[in-house]
Amino acid sequence: MTTKADQAVPAIEFIEVEKRFAARGKSGEVLAARDVNFAIAPGEVVSIIGPSGCGKSTLLNMGAGLSAPSQGRVMVGGEWVKGPNRHVAFMLQKDLLMPWRTIAQNVELGLELRGVPASERKAISSRLLVQCHLAGFGEHYPNQLSGGMRQRAAMARTLAVDPLVLLLDEPFSALDAQTKMILQQDLAQTVKAHGKTVLFITHDLAEGVALSDRILVMSERPGTIVAEIPIDIPERENPMQRRKHPRVGEYVAHLMDLLKLDAQSDVH
Repeated sequence: MTTKADQAVPAIEFIEVEKRFAARGKSGEVLAARDVNFAIAPGEVVSIIGPSGCGKSTLLNMGAGLSAPSQGRVMVGGEWVKGPNRHVAFMLQKDLLMPWRTIAQNVELGLELRGVPASERKAISSRLLVQCHLAGFGEHYPNQLSGGMRQRAAMARTLAVDPLVLLLDEPFSALDAQTKMILQQDLAQTVKAHGKTVLFITHDLAEGVALSDRILVMSERPGTIVAEIPIDIPERENPMQRRKHPRVGEYVAHLMDLLKLDAQSDVH
């Protein structure tokens, strides 16, 4: 049973985080991110926007334990992330499905690596394929599916390991507009139904407004959080409806101002 004390613990938290990389081909270091501080509550959806190269993906890598901060700490569920973390799951722009495995086998991959018995893996993948609108496609191979269906399969694989936190790095950016909105709707409803916490990178400002409880704005490199925008629009679980709200344009315009984007910029 979840207690009040448990609810007070952020699902994921960045504390005084700084990240440096060795400069390629020369001596010295590149400061990618500095003084990053934010916390996300259980069940909250938070998007990060910022200029290309500002360190957004670097933050997700540190959240997953794939890269260690040069300074500071990343905490997941109150535990210090010191290596690859089984409490988080990553979803990227590319589905990265294994072409030699069926869709069901791809969904089961993380469970298989964790030693979950075959019967339990099958039950979980079957449930998630239905939930992600892929019923009847479990025995198909990735090359037999459309791009949108492959991303649904990637979403099912991400959810299969029942992560505390979902780290999403522009998972819908390669899809056409209609498919993107359908998958945004599916994601929002799934996150709501399962109480998942989401840290979401996007360059699509309207997408960030439609999906998020809050949007964090990063500066140019070295990236740091320069603004936090709460999204005060109802029905987060229904982004299609949210997009019709008259305040969406106000939020997008404000975010454009924060990013110093002019009217000619390629912003959706």
